Amino acid sequence: MAAKGMLPLDDALAEVRAALLDRGRLIRAVAAGRRKGMTPSLVRAQLRPVALKSGDRLQIVTDDGARPHTRNVGWDDTEAVDELLAEPFGNWHVETIDETLQLRVTKKGDAHLHRAATPSDRVAGPGAHDRAKEHLLDPGDPLFDVIGGTAAKRRQVDAFLRALDAVLGDDPDLPQPLRVVDLGCGNAYLTFAGYRYLTKVRGLTAELVGVDVRDDQRVRNTELAAQLGWSEWVRFEAGTIATAAVDAADVVLALHACDTATDEALARAVRWRARYVLAAPCCHHDVATQLRGGRAPAPYSPLVKYGILRERFADVLTDTLRAQLLRLSGYTVDVVEFIDSRHTPRNLLLRARRTGAAPTAAQRDEYARLVAEWGLTPHLATLLGDQDSAPASS
Repeated sequence: MAAKGMLPLDDALAEVRAALLDRGRLIRAVAAGRRKGMTPSLVRAQLRPVALKSGDRLQIVTDDGARPHTRNVGWDDTEAVDELLAEPFGNWHVETIDETLQLRVTKKGDAHLHRAATPSDRVAGPGAHDRAKEHLLDPGDPLFDVIGGTAAKRRQVDAFLRALDAVLGDDPDLPQPLRVVDLGCGNAYLTFAGYRYLTKVRGLTAELVGVDVRDDQRVRNTELAAQLGWSEWVRFEAGTIATAAVDAADVVLALHACDTATDEALARAVRWRARYVLAAPCCHHDVATQLRGGRAPAPYSPLVKYGILRERFADVLTDTLRAQLLRLSGYTVDVVEFIDSRHTPRNLLLRARRTGAAPTAAQRDEYARLVAEWGLTPHLATLLGDQDSAPASS
């Protein structure tokens, strides 16, 4: 059972302190974010028990925005912990062997303290953090009691969270709160899982908006957010990917948006100058249609002669062009497997990070020759207009 409530800030911090100094029970802790009108001297702090030759110690890793600093202190060195608690962090996430504390300081300066049972797959003790975890978000997490889902769906959740974790990496400059927009969220299964992971596991403050064209999905998902107690940070909008009322995003998700809806999501991400993009395309009719009506350059006509081969080739060509256009718009791009193909045939993922770097002449030429040879007009290029030739400045 989870418990939550508002407390005076000093009382909440006292409970966090007790958990941090509970030798033999602490698993890990993360402090991040900032309180309204205040800026900590540190971007992030992490604490965990470690076993050294000299004995058990509390390891403290702090990041001041330039580089991380690590020190190992004795468990009786309460001053080191008190110094961190004195920093105006907006969030504390503390896991012990039997419960997890999530402290969030509201805009009014109040403390919102949430307690939940620690997932059973978490193992306490020095060095336990190094053990391989089968899931980034425990399948027994209470979240799944609310949103439901099959074992296959939970495998997809884990694959998505690993992709999200990989693209965010250890970026010390992540905005707080991190603005995440899920375009084409559907029943928001991955949306909710993403928010849970970012806040519970990574200890971040996040604001998440899910967009879907169906208003009944908006109503359903909004009710679930309220049931989970997340209404302040997770909201849903009904509208198309291209026109939904969202102003900005740091992270854009577009998972299995059909055909050119993926292009619309990528175009919005570029215009928002989103720092990170995760897109798992679905069907690819637009380029397939252009190939059907066009003439393939010699000697590649056999690639488009047979319907099934033409469709498969169109899939590859479409996502190649999308990756190229993202690069021309100031992003580095990886194209990776989203989830094993035995779970879904639509298992490709475009993973992009914005650098703001201007494209090289060679990159421009490579893209121009590719579309000219095949006589194509990619929908994403149309949506971006001249952005494929002049990326937004940093």
